[in-house]
Amino acid sequence: MHHIEELERELAYTKENLQATIEEQYASNEELKCTNEEMQSTNEELETSKEELQSINEELITVNSELQAKIVQLADMQNDMKNLLDNIHVGTIFLDQNLIIRRFTRDATQIYRLVASDVGRALSDIKPELEGEDLLDDAHTVLDNLVPIEREVKTGNGNCYLARVQPYRTLENMIDGVVLTFTNITERTQAIAAQEARLLAEVIVDTVREPLIVLNDELKVITASRSFYQHFKVTAEETVGRPLYELGKGQWNILALRELLETVLSHKQAFENYPIDYHFPTMGHRKL
Repeated sequence: MHHIEELERELAYTKENLQATIEEQYASNEELKCTNEEMQSTNEELETSKEELQSINEELITVNSELQAKIVQLADMQNDMKNLLDNIHVGTIFLDQNLIIRRFTRDATQIYRLVASDVGRALSDIKPELEGEDLLDDAHTVLDNLVPIEREVKTGNGNCYLARVQPYRTLENMIDGVVLTFTNITERTQAIAAQEARLLAEVIVDTVREPLIVLNDELKVITASRSFYQHFKVTAEETVGRPLYELGKGQWNILALRELLETVLSHKQAFENYPIDYHFPTMGHRKL
């Protein structure tokens, strides 16, 4: 009897343990279920995040492609600008508001002794090749009143330039420094001087009372005096630019004169008081 009671107690204890185990298992299953639901939710969130990341990555790829295209475009524009500035042969110096050198073109080195390492230096530190000109004062003036300044300058080697000092404007139309440009006008200046000298020479020639004619090294007429036209009854249109021997239907095609002039050209010798006795078809016999 005592043994049966002990068995019953063990059975009751076992039942209690089993019930507790079942309850624990149930609780664990519930927890696993919740965990599984949470994991499923997390997986869904991760999938959503993955899709969002993929979308963001695609957007970044698109933005990067656009950025690369703009970088290429910007590089092309910089190359185009460099080639443009180099080929129009205009020296250009870009300065900021403190007159610090931002950049310069190759032709600017003919006016200022610039090298690549001068970028970032003050222009006042660089020695110019100009004769007695200080463009820094002009640069300060342009920064103050925003009115461009233009003047002719000359370098020590005799070249002449048209210098312009203008405000540096950004795309937003903000003033962010000044731009110096130098256009070589040496040939134009020389041509003007030559033209003025020629006009002066023609005025002097016209004052000579005796007939006078000026020839180049090909014996073509450069100019003649008024008295020449009057004496030989010809016009400037019939004379200037034409070979001497073709004037007046060949009346100056005199063998003795040809030999004399060719001797002067070949030996660079002068002569005077050389008489010419000749019958001119349009004027008759003349002794010159």
